Amino acid sequence: MTNKLYAFVGPHASGKSTLIKELIKLGVHYVPLYTTRTPEAVPRNLDSDPELYRFLDKIDFFKQDFLVKTTYKGDYFGLLKKDILDSIQQYPNSVVIMDAQSLNQLAKLLKDSFESIYIMVDYVTLVERMLRMNHTNDEIKQHIEYAENNGEFDTWKTATYVVKNVISPDAALRQILAILGLAVPITDQHVNSLTGTMQS
Repeated sequence: MTNKLYAFVGPHASGKSTLIKELIKLGVHYVPLYTTRTPEAVPRNLDSDPELYRFLDKIDFFKQDFLVKTTYKGDYFGLLKKDILDSIQQYPNSVVIMDAQSLNQLAKLLKDSFESIYIMVDYVTLVERMLRMNHTNDEIKQHIEYAENNGEFDTWKTATYVVKNVISPDAALRQILAILGLAVPITDQHVNSLTGTMQS
């Protein structure tokens, strides 16, 4: 069986990071995202999760050998070539957060070792989550406009899988585990913790 890298895509506040953090807790390998964004600029609910990001200044960032890199609101993000290749050589399943712009590029490079999971949410849910994250109205408007202008709401059309993450976060996690070919029992305590933390 071919080892797989699963890219999570979707707009800000769709639940990508929260779902990936739960997968990390369950032992799924995660490929870290390198960024020039400062730790202080990371969404408030993620700033205590160094496993999701590796922070570099711009000089060090451009010294790295990235397989893909992109920009978001003036900051750079990249996935190291070594991390990607190691993940598909050593782990049956690996997960990564990606933007819509880099998706096709990585799909062409990795071919059968790559699949994408679009985390689908509606506008109302996105706004409610961003309000819970203490975003201002202007910040919410900027995130929605960015997602619209960069095709983030349309990426589901080319994704390998689509997982709805609106009402029940535990249902989304169960679907993702099934996609990854994993069967892990989820306790009521785990479900309650997910319900209280579902963010970006």
